[in-house]
Amino acid sequence: MFYGDLAEVKSEIHIPDVEPVAFLILLKYMYSDEIDLEADTVLATLYAAKKYIVPALAKASINFLETSLKAKNACVLLSQSRLFEEPELTQRCWEFIDAQAEMVLRSEGFCEIDRQTLEIIITWEAFNTKEEVVFEALLNWAEAECKRQGLPVTPGNKRHVLGRALYLVRIPTMILEEFAKGAAQADILTLEETHAIFLWYTATNKPRLDFPLTKRKGLSPQRCHRFQSSAYRSNQWQYRGHCDSIQFAVDRRVFIAGLSLYGSSSGKAEYSVKIELKRLGMVLTQNLTKFMSDGSGNTFPVWFEHPVQVEQDIYYTASAVLDGSNLSYFGQEGMTEVQCGKVAFQFQCSWDSTNGTGVQGGQIPELIFCA
Repeated sequence: MFYGDLAEVKSEIHIPDVEPVAFLILLKYMYSDEIDLEADTVLATLYAAKKYIVPALAKASINFLETSLKAKNACVLLSQSRLFEEPELTQRCWEFIDAQAEMVLRSEGFCEIDRQTLEIIITWEAFNTKEEVVFEALLNWAEAECKRQGLPVTPGNKRHVLGRALYLVRIPTMILEEFAKGAAQADILTLEETHAIFLWYTATNKPRLDFPLTKRKGLSPQRCHRFQSSAYRSNQWQYRGHCDSIQFAVDRRVFIAGLSLYGSSSGKAEYSVKIELKRLGMVLTQNLTKFMSDGSGNTFPVWFEHPVQVEQDIYYTASAVLDGSNLSYFGQEGMTEVQCGKVAFQFQCSWDSTNGTGVQGGQIPELIFCA
C-alpha cells in the first residue's frame, strides 16, 4: 500500500473491509510480536491476517478458535472456516459437531448460519442424534431466517426460506410416533406430503417420497480398555458409598462419551451409579443412572448426557460411585499407556479413589470416546 510500484498515491487510505480493532491487533503484532486475541475480535483478526498475508497471526487466530469451540459457535465457525479456506479448523468443527450433535443443533448459533452451510450440515452422515432433533433445528433456523428477511413467520414463508433444505431431512427414518407428534403437526409439510409419509410407514405398497430414506450412519464410539484380564474374589468389591477413580491424559483432543464398568460376578444384578469427569478438581459432567449386569466378566457402558471435549496432555479424572452387589469382577494387569487407533491414553492413580481402583487393577476398565 505504501511502498513500491503499486503504492497508493493518496495521503489517507481507507480500509473499509477490516474492523479497526482487528487492524490495531495486526499492527501491534507486526511491530512488537505481541498477539492479543479475544473472542469478539478473533474472526475479524483472522480476516485481516489472511488479507495481508501474516501467517503467524492467522495461525494464532486459528488456534484460538479451535480451543474456544463450543456448541453455540461450532456452526458459525464451520461457516467461517470454509470462507477462510482453513481445512484444519473445518475438521475440528466437524469433530465437535459429530460428538455434540444435539447440543449444536439446539444452539442459537445454528440459527445464525447461512443457507449453504445449513444444507451442508443437514446432509452430514455422522450426526449422532435423532432425526426429529434435526427437523426441529431446521424449523428454528427457518423462523430466524424469516425474521432476518423481514417476513412474517408463517408456515408458507418457512417453506420458502428453506427451499430444498427441507427435503434433506430424513423424515422417513423417524419412528412413526415421532413423526406423528412432531413433523406431521408442524404445518410445514403439505397435506399430500403428510399423507404420503403416513402411507410409507403403514402401507405395503409404499409411495415415492422426496425425502432421503436411509438412516444416518452416526458416530461409532471407541473404547480404550486398560486391563489385560479380569477376575473376581469372594470378598470383592465393597461398593456402598466408595469412589473408584482413575486419572488419564490423551495425546490429541477427543470427546469422552462415557465409561464402561464391571458388574456382578454372582449372577444378574442391577447397580446404581454416579459417574463423573473432572479437570483440576472441577466437575465437567456427571450422570446418575443405573445399569444391569449379567453375571459375566463383560464390561457394561454407562453414558454421560453429552460427550465432553478433552484437551491433549492434560490429566482428567474419571470416577464412579456404585451401589449394588458387592461380588463383582475387577480388572488386573493394568497398563499405564494404551494406544487406541490414533489416540494414545496415559493412566495414573487418582487421589479421589477410595475403593482400591488404580492403574494396576480395579474398576473403570474402559473409557468410551469419540475421536
